[in-house]
Amino acid sequence: MQHPMKAVLALAMLAAGSVQAQSNVTIYGILDTAVARVTNTNADGDGVTKMPSLTGSLPSRIGFRGSEDLGGGLSAVFALEAGIAPDSGTMGQGNRLFGRQAWVGLKGKWGTVSMGRQPNMTFFATLKSDVLGPNLFAIGSIDPYFPNARSDNAIAYLGNFDGVVAGATYSLGRDASATGGPAATGCAGESAADPQACRQATALLGYEVKGYGINVSLDRLRGGVGAANGLTSSRHDDRRTMLNGYYMIGATKLGGGAMLRRARAATGTVESNLYYLGASYPITPMLTFDAQAARKDVKASGNDTSMLVARLTHFLSTRTAVYGALGWMNNHGTAAIALDAGGTAGAGMAQSGAMAGLRHVF
Repeated sequence: MQHPMKAVLALAMLAAGSVQAQSNVTIYGILDTAVARVTNTNADGDGVTKMPSLTGSLPSRIGFRGSEDLGGGLSAVFALEAGIAPDSGTMGQGNRLFGRQAWVGLKGKWGTVSMGRQPNMTFFATLKSDVLGPNLFAIGSIDPYFPNARSDNAIAYLGNFDGVVAGATYSLGRDASATGGPAATGCAGESAADPQACRQATALLGYEVKGYGINVSLDRLRGGVGAANGLTSSRHDDRRTMLNGYYMIGATKLGGGAMLRRARAATGTVESNLYYLGASYPITPMLTFDAQAARKDVKASGNDTSMLVARLTHFLSTRTAVYGALGWMNNHGTAAIALDAGGTAGAGMAQSGAMAGLRHVF
């Protein structure tokens, strides 16, 4: 067993004792695993059957969260959350101990201020409008940043005032890990030689109530020496501007959005637009059907991509569910976006896939 996993288990046992002593500490988690089959994984048109490590319908994890009442409406709050790859039992997010979240903060009627590694405003912007979320087949395959919108070394604020949602994050070094696939980009920052290297700022403003919501978000990642995706200097940056929302028709949710992206990297500037629209329909209290369509248009290029996904989830209980999904990703030009998150696709080739899995929440 790896040392990071031993540490997680030790903390779990320690926290279990705390739960008995005080009710404001919670241990929680998700175990979700699936088997998927996808076609055209390379230029030869080969397919593959596999058990994905990144996600099935939701990424697997174990976490600890809690609060302490400090009086006068003020509370201390924290979250520690470790990602788990259930296919192999290894840690996620580049083998980080708490790669999903590790932050502490203060919460009052005015909102929450927190510091540490934490989800940023791009994560919260898509939380309610993306009906598939971090599903293996979803818009996170088109832009892997969506399900990994977290920032190291971040100071954050988030508040909700009768439906008006406002928040921002500022990171002094957005991603210290250089391993772990799309969750790691190797931009540690906090450099005396280049104070702007690897800095990141995100912002969110919206209105969300039970029946509907709309928000706009901004996200700017700066580059640094050795960073991934060609952002090898603080003069390089990656900007995302998003408008998205959701609307409830009875128990059915409609959600969609648009993202304008401009990446200025060492290899040049690339601009693209991503659009998505989905619906979540509860057929019965124990059976839910989700569907989503998306398209990525790359400006001044024919390398565009379209996606269609459908998923059916049957709840065996409030905590356990089985699910199945079908998906199709159509690449044009030299685009090679895989249908399954973290997978591969032949350049310019359409890819189809099927998945079946089991999820348990505790």
